[in-house]
Amino acid sequence: MPELVHLGADPLRAEQVVAVARGRAAVELTESARKNLASTRQHIDALAEATKPTYGVSTGFGALAVRHIPIESRVALQRSLIRSHAAGAGQPVETEVVRALMLLRLRTLASGYTGVRPVTADTLARLLNAEITPIVPEYGSLGCSGDLAPLAAVALALMGEGEVVHEGQVVPAAQALARAGIEPVVLAEKEGLALTNGTDGMLGMLLLACADLRLLFDLADITAAMSVEALLGTDRPFAADLQALRPHPGQAVSASRIHAALAGSGIVASHRGPDCPRVQDAYSLRCAPQVHGAARDTLTHVELVADRELAAAVDNPVVLPDGRVESNGNFHGAPVAYVLDFLAIPVADLASIAERRTDRMLDVARSHGLPAFLAHDPGVDSGHMIAQYTQAAVVSELKRLAVPSSVDSIPSSAMQEDHVSMGWSAARKLRKAVEGLRTVLAIELLTAARALDFRSPLEPAPVTAAVRDLVRTRVPGPGPDRHLAPEIAATEELIASGAVTEVVNTGLGLARGALR
Repeated sequence: MPELVHLGADPLRAEQVVAVARGRAAVELTESARKNLASTRQHIDALAEATKPTYGVSTGFGALAVRHIPIESRVALQRSLIRSHAAGAGQPVETEVVRALMLLRLRTLASGYTGVRPVTADTLARLLNAEITPIVPEYGSLGCSGDLAPLAAVALALMGEGEVVHEGQVVPAAQALARAGIEPVVLAEKEGLALTNGTDGMLGMLLLACADLRLLFDLADITAAMSVEALLGTDRPFAADLQALRPHPGQAVSASRIHAALAGSGIVASHRGPDCPRVQDAYSLRCAPQVHGAARDTLTHVELVADRELAAAVDNPVVLPDGRVESNGNFHGAPVAYVLDFLAIPVADLASIAERRTDRMLDVARSHGLPAFLAHDPGVDSGHMIAQYTQAAVVSELKRLAVPSSVDSIPSSAMQEDHVSMGWSAARKLRKAVEGLRTVLAIELLTAARALDFRSPLEPAPVTAAVRDLVRTRVPGPGPDRHLAPEIAATEELIASGAVTEVVNTGLGLARGALR
């Protein structure tokens, strides 16, 4: 049973966002949050009745903020805001992204700084719990003034308009709400802005990417260890005393994991000693901790920024405890956009070094005795030749995805919004990059497992052998050429399911204790 996530004054944790987005965990506003919402709403109601205009309460929006809106037109104003802002285009984004976006917007509403009514926040929570997922098109956010079009698509569903996914079908929002017994919300003053003025989509995608990359960076250490064994490399460069000479935390972790994974390897032991003709291994083997570790340290920095964002209340204007309603620039997505772009760099480089290790295992001139392309009958069979082509194609794409979005500001709203973050675009390309890294590592894993089989009767280390044996539950060992694409997909599925991580963590736990 997924955990119940309570929303109130306390920040969410990253794992709670993942639990709601992917695990369908339920959400609930705390009683103190409801009281806080009701108290803050009193300030908005008072300003709504005042003769002096207040932005977001009794005025138009953006470049139209100079117009004072009469009381009798304000329901129409909120409805028009949402309808006009729900102007996205392209394919629907993934359900997990929409659920993360909804949760993070609800978290800000529950903070009490936005001025929405308790009923509006409660209705958004009910949509999440009923697994009603608004259709959110991919394009429409510039990452400033919030993820406007994506969040407006969610607000549209709250109003009973637009389309949603419910019980596996795309249906009108009004139909899904009625089926779940949820009354559509008629938005009051300030609520349209509060529902759309946040960086929740880009933050949600960042948190999901961080969760995926923690596992993939761990996996990269193991695929590197398997490649070291397959290529008759040495474990000596991964020793703790050598790594301590350059005290980066991530490097130490990666080196320790690789070293532990190679412990007890009969393959490594077979060529250890003065008779080994090679002086040192290639960079893609020897420098794996430096590259993997730098990726880990980048991720640590990114997670620090994400945690700060999880503690933030992003809206404009905000309602302060003393009743003041103040405009601000906290909706600007730069802090999130930068780290989304930053992460794409180590993702591309980690994939690049993995592809180089794979290529070495396939090249008869550099693989130290392995058959050409790991083929059963080289010439008749091509082995993993084209699997490396696939890696190369993905790595090339990852390099393009590493080009930053956050330097590409395009002014909007009649130059009122004259500098934007493009953080949503950075998040979308990072999602593609994470998928690409998974594919590249799956091919290295598949190739290294095959190469280890070719080293028989020499035995790999217990940890790498366990991973190889897990792969063998889905993919047969060496033999004549087979349809390779399903084997790559099956290996990706093993990685995505967490099965490889579980085997590795069990093995490393027995060997060396927790290595994180």
